[in-house]
Amino acid sequence: MLLTYDPTPGSWMYNWDSDRAEDANLAVSLGMVYRHLPTTQDASIGILPDGRTFFAFPNGGPAQDLFEVNARIVSKLSRDFGLIAVVYGGNAQANGDSDRILNRFGADLRLMYQHWMIQSFVRFNDWGPFDYHRDFNLTFPLQTMIDLSTNLNKPDWFNMPSTRFGVRATYRTLDQYSPRYAPTYTTAPDGSTVPDPTAPGFSNGSEWEFRTYIQINITN
Repeated sequence: MLLTYDPTPGSWMYNWDSDRAEDANLAVSLGMVYRHLPTTQDASIGILPDGRTFFAFPNGGPAQDLFEVNARIVSKLSRDFGLIAVVYGGNAQANGDSDRILNRFGADLRLMYQHWMIQSFVRFNDWGPFDYHRDFNLTFPLQTMIDLSTNLNKPDWFNMPSTRFGVRATYRTLDQYSPRYAPTYTTAPDGSTVPDPTAPGFSNGSEWEFRTYIQINITN
C-alpha cells in the first residue's frame, strides 16, 4: 500500500531523478509492504573473508511473515534550502542461514543550504553498511553518523563528484551479534585466544570514528 501527497505533480515524486527534480514545499510518500512467506527461503550464496571464494549457505531463513513501513519526506522551501528524509521500520531476515529475526528501524536525512550539505542517519538494531553484514546477520544495536561538507559549487542531491571539504563522525554500539565485539577472551580448543562475545555480565561495546576529507573534482 502506498499513499502519496505531492502538490506539484509536474515533478512526479517517483521519477528516477525525484531527489533533484522535486520542487514541492512538502511532498510525502508513506508505504507499507507485507510479505506472507509460509515456507523457508531458498539458500543463497555467500563470500568468504578473502573476498573471492563463493559458497552456498546450507539453508535459507525460516518461514516468517515480514512487513516494513517506510516514509519519504521531501521539502524544497527555496532554491537555496531543501531536505530529504527517509524513515523506515519493520522486521527482516538475513540473506544467509540465520534464523534470527530483526525488528529494525531508522532514519536518513540530507539537508542542503546554499553551498552547505548535511548528511546523517540513525539506525537501531540494523545491519552494518556492507553486503556481508546482511548475509551473515551481523547487526549493531545503534548506528549513527553525521557529515557536514561545503562545496565550491552548489551541492548535488545525487552526491555527484565535486570539489568539497567536510568532516564526518560515526558512532556504533556493539553486542554479541556485531563484528569486532570482544568483551573478554577465552581459549579455543586449538589453544589460541579468541573473543567470547556471549560471555555474561558485560555491557555493549562501542566504536567511533572521526574523519576530515577533501574531495577534488577536475573536469575538462
